[in-house]
Amino acid sequence: MKPRIVTLAVIACSCLVFRATAQNQPYSLGQTSIPALIRPYVAPEIPPIRLTNLNRLHELIRAGNLYLSVQDAIALAVENNLNLELARYGPMLVDSALERAKAGGPLRGVPSASAQIAAADAGLGVNGALASAGGGGGGGGGGTGGNGGATVQQIGAITPILDPYVQSTTTFGHLTYPQANTVLSQTTALVDTTHIYTNSVTQRLISGGAFQFVDFEQYLKENTLSDTLNPAVGPHMDLYFQHQLLQGFGVKLNDRGIRIAKINTTASRESFRSQLLNMVSQVVNLYWNLAGAREDWKARQNTLEITQKFVDDTKYEISVGAIAGIELPRAEAELTSRRQDVALALTNVRQQAILLKDALSHTEDPALEAAEIIPLERIEIPETDDLPALRQAVTTALAKRPDVAVSNYGDQTAEMNLAGTANPLLPTLTFTGRMYDRGTAGTPNQGQGANPYFVGGYGTAVEQILRRNFPSETMVTNFSIPLGNRQSQSDYGIDQLQFQQQKLTGQKATNQIVVDIASAINSVRQARSRYSTARDTRLLQEQLLEVEKKRSSGAGTYVAIMADQRQLSSALLTEVSARTAYVHAKVALDQVLGETLEKYNISLDEGLTGKVNRESRIPDVVEQHKN
Repeated sequence: MKPRIVTLAVIACSCLVFRATAQNQPYSLGQTSIPALIRPYVAPEIPPIRLTNLNRLHELIRAGNLYLSVQDAIALAVENNLNLELARYGPMLVDSALERAKAGGPLRGVPSASAQIAAADAGLGVNGALASAGGGGGGGGGGTGGNGGATVQQIGAITPILDPYVQSTTTFGHLTYPQANTVLSQTTALVDTTHIYTNSVTQRLISGGAFQFVDFEQYLKENTLSDTLNPAVGPHMDLYFQHQLLQGFGVKLNDRGIRIAKINTTASRESFRSQLLNMVSQVVNLYWNLAGAREDWKARQNTLEITQKFVDDTKYEISVGAIAGIELPRAEAELTSRRQDVALALTNVRQQAILLKDALSHTEDPALEAAEIIPLERIEIPETDDLPALRQAVTTALAKRPDVAVSNYGDQTAEMNLAGTANPLLPTLTFTGRMYDRGTAGTPNQGQGANPYFVGGYGTAVEQILRRNFPSETMVTNFSIPLGNRQSQSDYGIDQLQFQQQKLTGQKATNQIVVDIASAINSVRQARSRYSTARDTRLLQEQLLEVEKKRSSGAGTYVAIMADQRQLSSALLTEVSARTAYVHAKVALDQVLGETLEKYNISLDEGLTGKVNRESRIPDVVEQHKN
């Protein structure tokens, strides 16, 4: 058995070395002590789920307040946003799918079957002699099997399994055969003691073929005097080669799954970049919503203070008899209304803060929940807008938008897949070649004149094989063609129609991009126009209020002042709303052009790793807060 074990070890080790050098695990095992030969059979180490926020969040909290700039808000979201953390698994899954595609085989969930090796040897012993004569009782030499009767649901040619694999089967038998005719066996009960060892290594080819090496050994000992050699060994070594010549032929056909998987790895990163871009836009909008809500709240507080002073002045004027007492209820009603406005504005600030905190946090965080967010930046409106021309903007969007890149990659993979339904239109032509050598050796039976050439053990038989004393070769071609071929015709037609439909969908998406960009540019222009109008209105109301205050006192003057104050408050709130709408329009324009990440200096690698390289530096937060 030792030579057989050595042979098996050599086959297995060569196969494992090939596998170890050809395979690149999608995850780092982190177990360097594991030998390379068994590493492919150890489960890869999957990174654990992260359920805590990074330190940046707590570093930005001072005295119960979270002081945020726009860049810090984006950094916190990149590091802690839960939706983005979920999206990071997309590229990792696609990387794993690429490794699987390199190994070949059908898609996940599609059944397949490995080739089975027959384990029998003709010409050895009584039953082997009968089998050689065509009388049954034993099988011939092994060979490569087909699909094993597996039902494959994948349409088109399937990439062959490219990882080499080793099979080893060992059978021990103690068999008794009744012998009605004792002429050959010389006994009424033939007892066989058998040891059968079958080892094989198979390597399939990306071009549509396969190599297989089989090492077979049968040891036989019988209770008969008719065997010349008893016990005896009958090894043989076979080399098979099979290749498709029409249907299933070609590297371009069989490696399309690998090429598609490679493209999908890039497309998955572009898809993640799209999610990252959208998330950054969302966080920026939430930041400015909060900043705008706080400005609105402060404006209403200022109005409340002015109204309170107006009530106090009214009480004084009434006390000195300058105006009638009827004016006090009006002033106090105005004060109550302003207090309600302040309370509603404060509720809106808290609501906007909750939404922003949810985008910045990975999980429940008591420190964040208790903190008040203080935006360190105010909405600033530039003097002019440097808006691109529509054609230039469309060109920029098509070059920078990740969803456009994903769509283009989808068109490429769909075109590659067309070969999967075009090739099955061809007939099937298969070439199979087999070259095998046999050997026989054993111990001479008593009373039998054995040829000295066959006297020996397993080593003697292997020497016969290596010297090719008994060579055999076979070549087989198999041709089949379906009449009608309607299934393949239909699959091809469906694939072509879906591909054309996908291209039209892509063109429709491009047309929509043009519409979206034009709308975004117009939205910026409209937002600036509304802001300019609101600013001018507020300035005019300030002037009117100052003029009214300079008039002589009296009931009519106080009513006019209160009305002008109300109009000024409304104009100020409208301006705050217009400034917020303007910054949202600019964010939307950056998003539709695909320039959001570039504008805020966020890289794809930072998004994938969940770690922003830029450090947060808090300015003098006390002075900032006062300002």
